[in-house]
Amino acid sequence: MEEKADKKFFLEESEENRNLLQKYDKCDRYDYLVAVACGAVGGLTDIFFVGAPGNSVLGNWTDTQIDNVVKGFAKISGWSPNSGQQGNIASAIEFLEKKYKVNYDQRYSSDVNDLFHMSTINHHIMSLSHSPDIVGLFFSILNQFTSTSSFIADGKLITIKTETYELQGGNFIAKIFCGIANWLGHIMSDIAGGSKSRRNAGRGSGVVIPFFELFQFCKFGTFNVGKDKQDLATIATRAFQEGYDFRFGVAMAIPVIITELSIRLIWALRRRFQYEWPVKECIPTQKHPDLRIMLILGNGTLCVMDGLDAGIRSGGNFLAFFMRLNLIAWFRFVTLVLKEVCIRTGLVNGLQMQIEAYKRINEALQAYLRELEKIDMEAFQKETQEYNKLAAMFASADSEKELNAMLLETFEKFGISKSWKGDFNEHMSNKNGTLVFE
Repeated sequence: MEEKADKKFFLEESEENRNLLQKYDKCDRYDYLVAVACGAVGGLTDIFFVGAPGNSVLGNWTDTQIDNVVKGFAKISGWSPNSGQQGNIASAIEFLEKKYKVNYDQRYSSDVNDLFHMSTINHHIMSLSHSPDIVGLFFSILNQFTSTSSFIADGKLITIKTETYELQGGNFIAKIFCGIANWLGHIMSDIAGGSKSRRNAGRGSGVVIPFFELFQFCKFGTFNVGKDKQDLATIATRAFQEGYDFRFGVAMAIPVIITELSIRLIWALRRRFQYEWPVKECIPTQKHPDLRIMLILGNGTLCVMDGLDAGIRSGGNFLAFFMRLNLIAWFRFVTLVLKEVCIRTGLVNGLQMQIEAYKRINEALQAYLRELEKIDMEAFQKETQEYNKLAAMFASADSEKELNAMLLETFEKFGISKSWKGDFNEHMSNKNGTLVFE
């Protein structure tokens, strides 16, 4: 039992793990400096350019970019705005709302028989089918097939019946495809806010960051929000209502991307030009332990700066703290740490080895394919035909003498030099005769 426990809970005994514990993780002082510096750049970008919803330089920029994406999607879907309406986001959204109607688009408490409180500012987070992730896709298809609508309210999953709704398509697969297209189109109609709010010069209520809707199940904790105390689910919902949505999520991803790309770029350049590694080995993938450590350190620096900034500026208000917290950065950091723990404990070694083996097999097959492509198939076919004729001719020989005659004739026809001179029998009877193979 003790041996099993050791294997399960302690680091796998390997040279790589011994090096890690002894601080020989192949990172030098400059690697650590680069990682911290890149993380600091990302942190400063997050503090001064991301901030919180409603007061974000990058947030305003990403709002504009999402608007452009929605207008582009609307044009692909058939939107033909009237003169003077080409740049009107409200017109594009209204077109998509009409084109991609769904049965689960309830907006008010009265639409759900007052089972729970809901309004236009929070129905996109409460309705699971409005989530731009695998959860949203699943519930959207389910709701469209069963004429239902699924919500999270008071930490519980609630499903209600809606008006009869039938997906287009002649068979099951076609209906699934139409359901997915309908879900995507409806997400695009909501991602930049509703047409009414945008027409009134408002920002509108967009859709949630992927999987953010699951915070509604977190009905625990008592956090200070002004003079009130609220649980995590309520705080997450209020943050969404204040603009902590998908558009702001894109803004939060920018410091993370800056940190990641800068670390990977500098790591690759150092390995290529300072250490003169082959180009193939300078590709910044997760197979390099030193790069993984640098990414953890860089993202950790970003998260520390983000957390300190959120704590200082929130003034003890947890809602303000939550809205200044870069969840994208924290999710990335936690993911990197957990992945590294799995690697160090050997939980993913088997799978990784299998993947690497498949990669090597693929490379070998690619090399073999390149060699096959060099073959002159026309010449190969001609040679094969000649060989087949010779085989048939040899098979038709009735005696050994006739076969020998055929072989000698073939030698002369193809210019094959014989290993003896003159008559074979006379040559072999000569004690000084030798066979010479060229």
